[in-house]
Amino acid sequence: MVGSDQLPLGQGDEGEAVRDLQRRLRVGEIVVDAGEAGRYGPATEDAVRRFQKERGLHVDGVCGHQTWSALVEASYRLGARLIYHRVPMLRGDDVADLQLRLSEMGFDAGRVDGICGPATARALRDFQQNSGLTVDGICGPATVEALHRVGSRGGHTAVATVREEERLRASPRDLHGRRLVVGERGGLGALADAVGRSLQEAGAVVAVLHHPEGSEHARQANEFGGELYLGLDLRAAAGGLVTYYRTPGFESVGGRRLAELAGSELGMILTLDSPPAGGMRVPVLRETRMPAVVCELGPPSDVVTHTGELAAAVQRAVTRWLAQPVAEG
Repeated sequence: MVGSDQLPLGQGDEGEAVRDLQRRLRVGEIVVDAGEAGRYGPATEDAVRRFQKERGLHVDGVCGHQTWSALVEASYRLGARLIYHRVPMLRGDDVADLQLRLSEMGFDAGRVDGICGPATARALRDFQQNSGLTVDGICGPATVEALHRVGSRGGHTAVATVREEERLRASPRDLHGRRLVVGERGGLGALADAVGRSLQEAGAVVAVLHHPEGSEHARQANEFGGELYLGLDLRAAAGGLVTYYRTPGFESVGGRRLAELAGSELGMILTLDSPPAGGMRVPVLRETRMPAVVCELGPPSDVVTHTGELAAAVQRAVTRWLAQPVAEG
């Protein structure tokens, strides 16, 4: 098992940690050239890039903490271990599979995020009760067998999607009193503060976060009771992308709608990627309990030059989103 002190792994690294990385990539059906066994060469970097792209992570070919955590989670399959609510909470593809199966059968397991929290535990108990199983909140062999027997993957809308749509459609249509969170992880403090002031002046209750870790943003946003998280990330190269939470079988409908609106507004000021909005599974999008987007903007010189215009564009996007938070049709 690779220790945190051994990360990141990148070009030129050698040894058992690299071998472990390559083994985990193979478990995920991403094959690394045998000629690079134990050596982080071009083929290993390419394999890491493919894994990062498939998992909705930032693609840089370097195995850092986020990529390593995703590799570990990808190694879990439903039934390989007991799943239950504990602290720290279990994470993995098996948890996401469980959540999706429960949600598609009508049991509200919350967002399909691969994190076994209280909502997942409640949905699991409800399923066990409805299936005549021992109601213990533990997904073991008997529960897995029942899930495979009565569950049908695919073709059904996840309960979490329906709940999010219902909540957003019933929400107020203006900024007054809305609890919004704006966050930046370094280099965009002036823009984040400008966006926060703009939204506050329009009547919103705003928390502006300045911290380098996305998970810390998610924790503070959840504790604040935010109704929306809007992150601002600086990229060195020209262009931009607005991302929202998406994983196989589930996406945040509110996040996608806001990402598309923000991409439209910001694209009138900066040259954005094509398409300007995309789904990802980075920690801040995955761990927030509200519609969330992250706006990646660059280059720094253009962002600084257009700070006022960008802040106004973000406010317009949020205002349009509140007026219609779910795409129609």
